[in-house]
Amino acid sequence: MPAFEYQALDAAGRTRKGVTEGDTARSVRSQLRSEGLTPLDLLEIGESSAATRGTRTHSGRGTGGISALDLALATRQMATLARAGLPVEEWLATVARQSEKQKVRNILSAVRTRVMEGHSLAQALGAFPRAFPEIYRSTVAAGEASGHLHLVLERLAEYLENRHALRQKVMLALIYPIILTLVALGVTVGLVVYVVPEVVQVFEGLDQQLPTLTRMLISTSDLLRTYGLYALIALGVLVALLARWLRKPGPRMRFDRLVLRLPLVGRLVRGLNTARFARTLSILSASGVSLLDALRTGAEVIDSRPMRAAVEDASLRIREGRSIGQALEETGYFPPITVHLIRSGESSGRLTEMLERAAETQEQEVESRISISMGLFEPLLILTMGGIVLTIVLAILLPIFELNQLVN
Repeated sequence: MPAFEYQALDAAGRTRKGVTEGDTARSVRSQLRSEGLTPLDLLEIGESSAATRGTRTHSGRGTGGISALDLALATRQMATLARAGLPVEEWLATVARQSEKQKVRNILSAVRTRVMEGHSLAQALGAFPRAFPEIYRSTVAAGEASGHLHLVLERLAEYLENRHALRQKVMLALIYPIILTLVALGVTVGLVVYVVPEVVQVFEGLDQQLPTLTRMLISTSDLLRTYGLYALIALGVLVALLARWLRKPGPRMRFDRLVLRLPLVGRLVRGLNTARFARTLSILSASGVSLLDALRTGAEVIDSRPMRAAVEDASLRIREGRSIGQALEETGYFPPITVHLIRSGESSGRLTEMLERAAETQEQEVESRISISMGLFEPLLILTMGGIVLTIVLAILLPIFELNQLVN
């Protein structure tokens, strides 16, 4: 029985939204009218958008993805209820009711509907690829096959929570320097565009030539005041064109290769992608997913195109009989410590444990590098800002010093 998202008016004229089940859209409308509601909008929750499915009576939005935090929270709740021995459709309904997000409730209700129709949980989740990524569906499928779904859901919850925590740490580390940079640029532009012209008016009546530094500052101020807006528009257009260009596979591959060659940023990108890849392989291996399927899914979570292509090539060599550690080492993109841990896990039969350790090692290294980089960047930015302000002050004071010498 399909699930429908509805919007209706009650007897008092208030708009009410919710999710209900019914055989057809017509039966759902009849059900709503019997409850004293006047249906305004109706959407069958499913894989495709409303325009594709043609199940919505008015134009509107289809179902989409959910945030990583919401997915992690829902997965943790599902793991708890699954461990308690409740049926799948029951704990899906419970988690849907407990969620505060309407989109999460809609998607989980639709998944429950598909499960009740006879689909497996993995198949039901596959109807919503934007909400449940490949690693999620593959892991759930392995858990259903092994009969340890609750253990798999717990591993998934830990994986999603760790990934979200790492992302939050990176974002929090970058927020302060970004704000500091924007403030520094704003102060500098404000001084040059608004303050400098007012101060320099004092020297317009002088017959002597102004110092070179002062003339340069005045020229810069005039340029910004005359062409600043056009330059800002041109910069915006350039950024938009660059973003569009980078959507193409070829340019994106070349750009990612360039990023990986940068001294500091390259190592940081390698570390982030390696940690994500190792963490994904670890959870898939622990859940019983085959090695080649785990490598295919692990490649999909890597953002860097060259590293993703290297993993895909490595999986072909592994299919031919190479070890994982040897195949990854030949790519040249993965840190030696990660390759060493993977090789150690293969030789000792503890690959899952070593993959998890490799992921933790890379995550710690990424956090350390970000902390060191930000620790160096912040005083460097302050010194740069101080140098710019000092230059502006000197450009204003030099004519005053020369004027005092003439008077004396």
